[in-house]
Amino acid sequence: MRLHVWGRLALASVLLALGLAAAQPLSGQGTAFSPALPLTHVENGPNSARAQGQHYVVLVSLDGFRWDYAKREKASHLLALGKQGVWAPDGMVPSYPSLTFPNHFSIVTGLYPEHHGLVANSFFDPARQARYAISDSQAVSDGTWYTGTPLWSLAESQGMRTACILWPGSEAQISGFRPSYYATFDSKTEATPAAQQARIDDAVALLSLPIADRPHFITIYYSEPDHEGHQFGPDAPETRAAELKVDALVGKLKAALDATGLPINLVVVSDHGMIHVDSGWITLDQIADLTGFDVSGSLLYGKTEEDRARVYNQLKKASSQFVVYRLKDVPASLNFNQNPREGDPVVVATGPYAIRAHVPPAGRQDSPPIPGMHGLDPARIPEMKASFFAAGPDIVEGKTVAPFGNVNLYPWLAHLLGLTAPSSDGSLNVLAGTLRDGGAEPDEKLGK
Repeated sequence: MRLHVWGRLALASVLLALGLAAAQPLSGQGTAFSPALPLTHVENGPNSARAQGQHYVVLVSLDGFRWDYAKREKASHLLALGKQGVWAPDGMVPSYPSLTFPNHFSIVTGLYPEHHGLVANSFFDPARQARYAISDSQAVSDGTWYTGTPLWSLAESQGMRTACILWPGSEAQISGFRPSYYATFDSKTEATPAAQQARIDDAVALLSLPIADRPHFITIYYSEPDHEGHQFGPDAPETRAAELKVDALVGKLKAALDATGLPINLVVVSDHGMIHVDSGWITLDQIADLTGFDVSGSLLYGKTEEDRARVYNQLKKASSQFVVYRLKDVPASLNFNQNPREGDPVVVATGPYAIRAHVPPAGRQDSPPIPGMHGLDPARIPEMKASFFAAGPDIVEGKTVAPFGNVNLYPWLAHLLGLTAPSSDGSLNVLAGTLRDGGAEPDEKLGK
């Protein structure tokens, strides 16, 4: 059964009374939604009266859009957005490791990866004796892998409807909620021109819904220029063309949002940067005896203390291309020393070096590293820094900000939405100066 968007409130009230939430696919039939990127609707009820009075936030991610790309390519739409509002000309600092899923989830939870649980794109959980991988749709949509309260769940819990037109974690029920509207990731279709335009069309359609149904927080994810940066390297013509392509999409989105006449704060970020790989594979089992270890990429999971100590001692002076720590001794600056999912010992690359535990098993082709990489320590390698641009009715004009950790976006975004946020690894104070109200609480705004 397909439910028409405009007439769900009666059914929603029944479902909520029963403690149920219906998830139904939306299509282009009878609506302004694009069939190129289908959305699923979850009945979370109508916006509260208070939520209906709040301004809107559209959060866009351009995967792998390095901090200096906009200036390098003279990306007119992003630079104009920054001049209209605020931007970080020297970049935003990703959480370690500077990978896609960990950082997207840090942005929407305000937690470092070791606190929200996504310590890598793929990892092993010793307690569960199970693996998480971004290519595993069952794991990705299983909310028990995630910790923290993402912004969409925070908003839904406070009576505000949300939509995620793709965002890591948004397909799972986390902290009791899914977004009221969400898209399911499909690598075969999500980067097509039709699906890229569909993000804009669907955002406008969502903002055209009756006020009771209309989401106030919308996320939009684009996989470019990360794909090209990996395949060709950050300086390749293909990557530079992709940078201008997504800049043009931001321009189209901004024009479409402006045409709605709604008070919308548009925030455009990236998750990490990109650098050219500077080595062939560094294979750890050619240096240390990993017998008895579970592994995931370069993450090492020793089953006994004896095994962990042995491999640490074998690796600790083996190469200048990485440093190795026991888990508890990883420097505090990395925020990567508390979660068993991080492995033990922990190997940290000192430069743009491709590290793995093993060669592929027999029968699988062993290829050299692809030209572009990320995941490195941004304090060592500034090419890992991400981008930040924002403008809207609640954001000051013509301001730049120094590099800041991306966990600080969470309390800032919650404030823009008028939400009460839980404590996190971020602080509103870091970006309060970019807000027209200075980050004041509601009573402070009224002078009470």
